[in-house]
Amino acid sequence: MTKKQVNQFYGNTIMKSTEVLDKAKSLLSEDREKTHGNKIENHENIARLWSSYFQNKYKIAILVSPEDVANLMNLLKIARTQAGKFNLDDYIDAAGYAAIAGEIAMQREKQRISATLGEKNAKSNKTTKNK
Repeated sequence: MTKKQVNQFYGNTIMKSTEVLDKAKSLLSEDREKTHGNKIENHENIARLWSSYFQNKYKIAILVSPEDVANLMNLLKIARTQAGKFNLDDYIDAAGYAAIAGEIAMQREKQRISATLGEKNAKSNKTTKNK
């Protein structure tokens, strides 16, 4: 992207990190969900497809998680910063994918803890009933 193109698209001022994050935040809006669907469901679908692809192609069981998808997409954006011309969108998109990975990982951790607590509660109820 040329300096003129950067100025036309992003303005004449240098974007601060908080502005890059604000732009990424705007891309993760509900409007995007209307167009592309729920981001977590999308990453779950991609994870299943990538897992199947790797299993079929390489004949080995590889389980790709939804947060792996977001992390790998983040790496794709990082790789793009190392080739070609400067494109601020690569950094904005990377920030967005990092946020998605964090959201998915937090959600999965919460589900794991809930499941673990459910198992502990079930065990304690059995112990209590047996007394």
